[in-house]
Amino acid sequence: MDTENAAAGRAGADVDPAAEGRAIEVGEPGEAPAAAREVFGDRFDAAVRYTELLATSGVQRGLIGPREVPRLWDRHVLNCAVLAELLPSGITLCDVGSGAGLPGIPVALARPDVSVTLLEPLLRRTTFLEEVVRELGLDNVTVLRGRAEEMVGKLAVDVVTARAVAPLERLAGWGMPLLRPHGQMLALKGDSAEQELADSRAGLAKLGAVEWSVIGVGEGTLETSTRVVQVKAGESPGGVRAATRRAKAARAGRNASARTGERTRGGRRRGR
Repeated sequence: MDTENAAAGRAGADVDPAAEGRAIEVGEPGEAPAAAREVFGDRFDAAVRYTELLATSGVQRGLIGPREVPRLWDRHVLNCAVLAELLPSGITLCDVGSGAGLPGIPVALARPDVSVTLLEPLLRRTTFLEEVVRELGLDNVTVLRGRAEEMVGKLAVDVVTARAVAPLERLAGWGMPLLRPHGQMLALKGDSAEQELADSRAGLAKLGAVEWSVIGVGEGTLETSTRVVQVKAGESPGGVRAATRRAKAARAGRNASARTGERTRGGRRRGR
């Protein structure tokens, strides 16, 4: 599945299967489960439309595999939306390597109070995301094209999410530097969650993590709960290197502001 192989930290080949003339089979996502009304509330109709877009345009553009269409609701849309259980109110969130908008768009639909940035390096995907955001009228969602490492010092959020983008330690290297102090990264993982976490503990500590665990969300809503690796940052998310890059970006921003101010003052003097 293309979404699950999206590379958050590097650009890949931006190939549209439909543009290559390959025949794309489009299926039906099926009726929304009863739980979807409870999860999405007033935005249930928008969630239905999003699932339809995944099943049609998402498949045609190679963002969703045709075989995934019959299980879009349970395995993808609701599986992602239950992340909302872990989010405090009024926070900012960045979905790294968003692909077709999973988990960012289901979370934004379930939690209108959360400001979501969908960060994706590939044009084909950001075009799809922008179209979805416009059609669904999601005023709490921003689409941003770029690689995660390019955003250090430019973007700072309370929560970073990702879904099967990369092995955990590499993903943390991209996502942790985007966090504010004491923020958290939520990575959706499958059966490999515990092993990935065990293999990544030392690397997570170097990246400024102070606490980590595997938790289940969606119990009572999903037949099988979503497994999430939760990584909590301390005072310096991303570690020393990220802190240095943030400081350099801040200095560059201050210098740019100073230069702008000088030009403005100079212009006023010349106008007298």
